[in-house]
Amino acid sequence: MIAAVARELNAGYAFVERNWNLVRRYAAWEVVWLVYSLANGLTILFIAAATERITGQRVDTDYLVLYLLIGTTMWSYLSAVFDIMAETIAWERWEGTIEYTLMAPVHRSLHLLGTCAFGISYALLRAGIIFAAVVLTFGIDISRANLAGAALAVAVGSVSVVGLAVFVGILPLLYTERGTQMTLVIHSALLLVSGVYYPVDVLPGWLQFASPFSPITYVLRAVRSATLEGAGPSALLGDLGILALMGLVLVPCGVLAFGVAERYAKRAGRLKRSG
Repeated sequence: MIAAVARELNAGYAFVERNWNLVRRYAAWEVVWLVYSLANGLTILFIAAATERITGQRVDTDYLVLYLLIGTTMWSYLSAVFDIMAETIAWERWEGTIEYTLMAPVHRSLHLLGTCAFGISYALLRAGIIFAAVVLTFGIDISRANLAGAALAVAVGSVSVVGLAVFVGILPLLYTERGTQMTLVIHSALLLVSGVYYPVDVLPGWLQFASPFSPITYVLRAVRSATLEGAGPSALLGDLGILALMGLVLVPCGVLAFGVAERYAKRAGRLKRSG
């Protein structure tokens, strides 16, 4: 029994190792995207730091910089997790390994679990580098933040983001030519409606309607409450409960839907390397 479980876990870990090897292969591009993400985050925060000079009005720039730092760091982490899971099939197609991976005698849940483990570890590393660089640049004081509460919100929210991304990852499987484009559209929509850089209530009503369907909305709200206000577990309970419910629904339903889509793609001959 233990040996069988160990073999299954080893099969899942193989996908973690393979993806890290891909990062090493494309190390130069990884550096490019890290520098781009860091420069983008710093640009947004320099705008916040210059708000008083731009408007000529008295503004609590320290609070504004920290508010946007949370949005920048959380979006860097959550969008990376989302992209890696949503582009699982796209990467297989780009690498020319889609037939081998989806025809291999490995349960699909292990494939997705391994990809998820890689995505979280990769996203944490990248977001950590960006966070540390920004904190050192601006000298931000986070001594009063409830970091444990923020970490809990990120952990619970990551599960729901993974579940949503698995659903979106079906698109490149079913649509060999346009699936990746569709995932990018959804990625952009999440950035718009989730309140990454601004409160959700500044959005037009029709966009506010879409905001509650994004788990990133609740992660950002909980992390900001814990970091900016030092909110404890009781104050975060509502957002954490919604995130947990989303995770419980999205993950198993996403894996089930992915399996159905995979069987259809095999019957329809869609496991090919190009459109």
